[in-house]
Amino acid sequence: MHVAMGQTEAEATRCSIERTLAIVGEKWSLLVLREVFYGAERFDDIQRALGCSRDILSRRLSTLVEAGILTRANYRVPGERTRPAYGLTEQGKELFPVLLALMQWGDKYVAPPEGPSVLVRAKSDDRPVRVEVTTDGSHRTVSADEVTFAPGPGHAERLATSSGI
Repeated sequence: MHVAMGQTEAEATRCSIERTLAIVGEKWSLLVLREVFYGAERFDDIQRALGCSRDILSRRLSTLVEAGILTRANYRVPGERTRPAYGLTEQGKELFPVLLALMQWGDKYVAPPEGPSVLVRAKSDDRPVRVEVTTDGSHRTVSADEVTFAPGPGHAERLATSSGI
């Protein structure tokens, strides 16, 4: 793969992982998402659960709202000022497997001896839920050793070729 001067290989391939991490790759962003998936909606509830500073939480929530991952809507408790409540957008809900995969890995490799702190189960039959990588069509589970990586349509070299550069 050819990388132009001053360009990292990730930039040359327009890496989706790098772009995604620019939005959700900070520790507090993932923990905010965890709390919203758990059902927290209000700033104070999220802040209490995380124990981070209000300033950090405010910045992370703003980033997630601007990225279209969370929605912000106002609510008002009688006798109090208007405050924001947060919820997941469809785009945000699609991060569920990412968070679940991180949880699965952590449960396997870094959980305390007594076991994981949270169990994820299907509402319909109370069976454990897990993330697996499958092929399109056959839905056969595949491991990292069974896949290949190839330049996609947004790869920098393909774009340079198609634009005549």
